[in-house]
Amino acid sequence: MSAFRKTEDVLVEKPAIELMAQLGWTTVDAMTEVHGPDGTLGRDNQGEIVLTRHLRDALKRLNPQLRDEAIGLAVTELSRDRSVMNEVVANRELYQLMKDGVTVEVRNDKGDTVTERVRVVDWADPSANEFLLVSQLWVTGPFHTRRADLIGFVNGLPLVFIELKASQKKIEDAYNNNLTDYRDTIPALFIPNAFIILSNGIESKVGSITAGWEHFTEWKKIDEESEPGVISLETMLRGTCDPARLLDLVENFIAYQEKAGGVIKLMARNHQYLGVNNAIERLRETRTAPEAERGRLGVFWHTQGSGKTLSMLFFSQKILRKIAGNWTFVVVTDRTQLDAQAYREFTEAGVLTEGHVQATSSENLRQLLGEDHRYVFTLIQKFQTGRFDEFPMLSDRSDIIVINDEAHRSQYDTLALNMRNALPNASFLGFTGTPLIAGEERTREVFGDYVSIYDFGDSIRDGSTVPLFYENRIPELQLSNENFDVELERILEEAELDEEQEEKLSRLFAKQYQLVTREERLERVAADLVDHFLGRGFQGKAMVISID
Repeated sequence: MSAFRKTEDVLVEKPAIELMAQLGWTTVDAMTEVHGPDGTLGRDNQGEIVLTRHLRDALKRLNPQLRDEAIGLAVTELSRDRSVMNEVVANRELYQLMKDGVTVEVRNDKGDTVTERVRVVDWADPSANEFLLVSQLWVTGPFHTRRADLIGFVNGLPLVFIELKASQKKIEDAYNNNLTDYRDTIPALFIPNAFIILSNGIESKVGSITAGWEHFTEWKKIDEESEPGVISLETMLRGTCDPARLLDLVENFIAYQEKAGGVIKLMARNHQYLGVNNAIERLRETRTAPEAERGRLGVFWHTQGSGKTLSMLFFSQKILRKIAGNWTFVVVTDRTQLDAQAYREFTEAGVLTEGHVQATSSENLRQLLGEDHRYVFTLIQKFQTGRFDEFPMLSDRSDIIVINDEAHRSQYDTLALNMRNALPNASFLGFTGTPLIAGEERTREVFGDYVSIYDFGDSIRDGSTVPLFYENRIPELQLSNENFDVELERILEEAELDEEQEEKLSRLFAKQYQLVTREERLERVAADLVDHFLGRGFQGKAMVISID
């Protein structure tokens, strides 16, 4: 064994194996694997990806009522060669079989053909499944043989791939030099894969089989958002490979979307996983809470660019799988672009199966809400009525959840009241990319307090958002009195102005608007923007925020 390999083994791989054992995994070293039915893993050769001996034992244990014929057919389907298929499509197909079970046709005692569903994983009880960590597994592909560091098998299926580097090596090398090679030379290994972990012991990142390096993310917190956040292999393994968390991640926090370039696989990031589970726990609490507290699921504050729409998808899909009820989700936004984006992302994920459920008008919205749909998408503006009309109650069901995007921007006028009149017993979860500020206390009155927080600083530290820098330019409008605000507030309090006087003062201060927007100044600002943007030395986007 080389000195480099020794360092990697002692300082990174062995501690990882020990930790996985502590988490409840059985560990096996396959460096000198013996093949055959009674061998180390039951494989006949290095080309076998699924551990069929372990899979068959698990299926028998999970389906004691089924005959061996049904079990055998399920094993055959799960271990079938899918190399001719697109890798991601094949991965999605196996994923659905794991989640929902394998449907097989067998003959009963009377000789009739019957359909049986074979459970592959017990998602509710981790202890009912087998978690096997195999180190140094040799795998042979069409033309090459490679040795994987660590592979986590659940009921014989290789769901977790872990590539380790020595601590002095860059973690990116694990992606560029190893993972890309494995995907080219032993592609079959990744068809059942749930997620991939790359680590050098100090840094660790996780991603899906379709993720480029830039989309592999850190996992810094295990149980609570209030944790300080630690970048380490231990945090990564505890946060994603603890049996209960792994089953939760695989069952409820993976999605596939049909994009123009093909199918992509998405896995929740750390903040989405914690935030969605917080919101679902709040839902469980409010269902048995006093009547005044019911329906207030909280405010989900995740900064812009943090994947709020995907969090909405994970939230609704987990509820449908884990909490009994005939649930309906009403996704409400206040901008056409946001409405189209949410509808598109849910459609691409394949969860909309009822035809067009995006409200096209106020009348269409009333029709959709009066029917029994799984999802309804609408602009809040469609909750409008005539000038003196009252919006009618459309459903008194308590299993409706209204998901409000940018909840505190437009939810408290007549349209919001109409929405609540239409759905008096619904629960409300507010999503926002910005914090609540003074004057928005009504947000908490309607939605409740924060249920999850992932702010701009968190996003920058995770590398999800680029840092924001401020440079003051063209400062021709300045206040020379640094204590202006304090002194003005004191003067106004002492003056005890009546309503007419306050309006007059407001008109006087409005003159500053005339200064800010005068033609000469706008020309100078425009010229400065052009000079700065074109002269900064690199290509990229720009955003202009104006007074009106």
